[in-house]
Amino acid sequence: MITPRRLFLLDGLGALLSAFLLGVVLVHFESTFGMPSQTLHGLAAIAGVFCLYSLTCSLLNIEQWRGGLRLIASANLLYCCLTLGAMLYLHQDLSLLGFAYFAGEIAVVVALATLELRTASRPSEPGSS
Repeated sequence: MITPRRLFLLDGLGALLSAFLLGVVLVHFESTFGMPSQTLHGLAAIAGVFCLYSLTCSLLNIEQWRGGLRLIASANLLYCCLTLGAMLYLHQDLSLLGFAYFAGEIAVVVALATLELRTASRPSEPGSS
């Protein structure tokens, strides 16, 4: 069973990877993916904030981890809705590769948010917070 601290770490590192891919790699290949750089930078900034939050929670090993996991899981799901909205709004410009990247990112983030919500809802083990 994954610990809340490791789950925050996983979330933070995943957000860091997303921020890098969105803000650096995909921007460099904007014409290949079809998502405008302004949108990519916005999504990268959001991922950067999530990265800072999750890594801080992991490093501090927060006492109120259930609320923290619920918060980042909810934020992740809202991020997925925002990404899906951008995909729908820009569907005429989005390439097949762009569609595949963003659909894959949404799938991974939804899976992570589901794990976070399940972990936050599991019964406490004796002697744990």
